[in-house]
Amino acid sequence: MSTTTEIVLPGLVEPHELRTTQRELPEPGTGQAIVRVEATGVSFAEQQMRRGKYYDQPAFPFVPGYDLVGTVESLGPGTDPALRGRRVAALTKTGGWATRVLLDAADLVPIPEGLDPAAAETFVVNGITAWQMLHRYAKVRAGQTILVHGANGGVGSTLVQLARLAGVQVIGTASARNAEAVAALGATPVDYRGDVTAQVRALAPNGVDAVFDHVGGPGIVDSFRLLAPGGTLIAYGSASTKNEAGNSRLPVLTLFARLTLWNALPNKRSAHFYNIWADRRRLAAFRTRLATDLTAVLDLAASGALHAQIAARFPLTAAGEALTLAESRTVTGKVVLVPQAD
Repeated sequence: MSTTTEIVLPGLVEPHELRTTQRELPEPGTGQAIVRVEATGVSFAEQQMRRGKYYDQPAFPFVPGYDLVGTVESLGPGTDPALRGRRVAALTKTGGWATRVLLDAADLVPIPEGLDPAAAETFVVNGITAWQMLHRYAKVRAGQTILVHGANGGVGSTLVQLARLAGVQVIGTASARNAEAVAALGATPVDYRGDVTAQVRALAPNGVDAVFDHVGGPGIVDSFRLLAPGGTLIAYGSASTKNEAGNSRLPVLTLFARLTLWNALPNKRSAHFYNIWADRRRLAAFRTRLATDLTAVLDLAASGALHAQIAARFPLTAAGEALTLAESRTVTGKVVLVPQAD
């Protein structure tokens, strides 16, 4: 049997109160694989989960970790033997903060040769999210202009790069200290602490063709109003409510209701909520779509067209420090955990 070291989120605790545990993994069953983790990330989801604010998080205690990159160590019956020894990526939602994980082999997506595991990790949940919002939901076209909130973040920095590769002009909100980093990605920075509406209107007087908003809350109204006729709002979170007390589902349900109302109005604009797990009930189609989109992003990264934004690397056992840094809102890109093999 294989041993794994895991980082456990025991309850509503501060980052330094995460726990490190060890346990034995069972042998992989039919269709399963054990993956030795080489990189996993600290995404906004874990920041919400620590507060009990992620929409459908499991009951405490549990192991966080929304995605990972690693090498297949062993396989169960009914799996492709060619996977053994392959570097792969997986979207896990939870469980990734570990040195080894047991996963369904059908959820593993091969990584291009030569791509650094930490670099690849920054494009798993972030890359899938950005690619699908741009190309499957907003269906951006060359020559259009979009607004990306949090353009210095993990998803935001990937959105900016993918949009620029598609010939789209990007306005990106960020703090003043991150403006230079946002500009380096190819976006026009806007200080989110100022009058965002006025700043965006000055750059796009007729409105923007799409807005990508992870903030939610009252500000979502301004995002919708900034759309040009025919424009699309893609909401994919409620970051502004992460510190609010109360039911974790209420902010998301309120957002759903607002988007539904806007779509019912004859305003020639559309609004959507993006959920990476949508249509998972049609599992085969979900896996195919995810693998197709992630492969497209990873191929761009392997070719050098897309650049990983690694804010910092921490050992797995320093997950508390990594989470603290990610929550500081001072970084560009994604904080990555690099487990050491047991």
